[in-house]
Formats: sequence, C-alpha cells, structure tokens
Amino acid sequence: MPEAWDRRMDRLRGTGVNIIFIFVRNQRTNMKILMVCLGNICRSPMAEGILRRKIAENDLDWKVDSAGTERDHIGEPPHPFSLKVARRHGIDISGQRARRFMPGDLEKFDKIYAMAPDVIREMQHLAGQRTPLEKVDLLLNEPYPGQDLPVPDPWYGGEDGFEKAYDLIEEACDRIIEKYGVKAEAKR
Repeated sequence: MPEAWDRRMDRLRGTGVNIIFIFVRNQRTNMKILMVCLGNICRSPMAEGILRRKIAENDLDWKVDSAGTERDHIGEPPHPFSLKVARRHGIDISGQRARRFMPGDLEKFDKIYAMAPDVIREMQHLAGQRTPLEKVDLLLNEPYPGQDLPVPDPWYGGEDGFEKAYDLIEEACDRIIEKYGVKAEAKR
C-alpha cells in the first residue's frame, strides 16, 4: 500500500495541487453501542445522551441505545435529576423511555457497556449462565482499564450524585470516541 501512495504522490508533484493527508486509525463504522444499568432511568440514559452527542460532534455513523436489567421502570422517562443534569450540559434525554435488557441485545450490539459489576451479573442471569458476554465490559474500564470500577448509582443520593455520575460517564465516552472513532490529522 505505501508504494501505491508513493506512485500517486510522484504523479501529483509539481502539478500545483494542494495535497492533504488524512490519517484515520481505529475507526469503526456503523458501530452499535448499548449502555446498561439497573433501571434504565439514571446512569444509562445519561450515558446514551452523552455518547449520542459525541457521536454527532465527531460525525460518526454509530447508533447508541440504553437499557436496564430490571423491569420496574419499563416505559418511564429518565429520573428527574438525570434529566436536569443532562439538560444543564446541553443534552436533552427527555424523549428516552426505559426498556429492559434482552438476551438478543448481545447479538444486536457491537459493544455493551455496563455501569457496574452487579449489572453484568444481572445481564448474565437474563441471558443465561452459558451465554458468553465477550462484548460486555464495564464503562469505566475505558478510562481506567482493568480497574473494574462502577459508575456509582446516584439513585440513593441527591442531585450531586447525578452530577458526579455524569462526569464519570462523560470521561468514559471521551475514551470510547478516542478508541473507536476517528483520529484524524491533516498535513500539508
């Protein structure tokens, strides 16, 4: 491949054509990502909204969705504090409705991020103990590889817990974009 580029470059030299190189590494096109927490009303809706915005900002052809392992909140909108914190950061998640994680999600999505280890255990239970979860990882393993840290569940606290969860999720989403998205560098 480099030889072919060299030949093309030789033909363009001296023609007055400005040449711009775009180097793209690690780009995954048409990637489908699922964010999963327990009820799909606190952490995973914020994660879906944050990643959706970053996908748009980076002009990526990805899809993102969210789900919960529990059935208690199916059809409900995100928690009021999730809505408020996301809105404060310029993200509207008001159109989202909670849904339950389904075993078929393991085939439908390329990557599935759980918010905490207990969520992975629940996903394993729902999918069947013999079902491999190789597409599943903890979200915070993106910025903190191998540390298996949870995004703390803000359900049990006040608005500040939702803000802290937002910050952690945003950091992880930045790493996802860096890892699987476009890294472009233009040179003249």
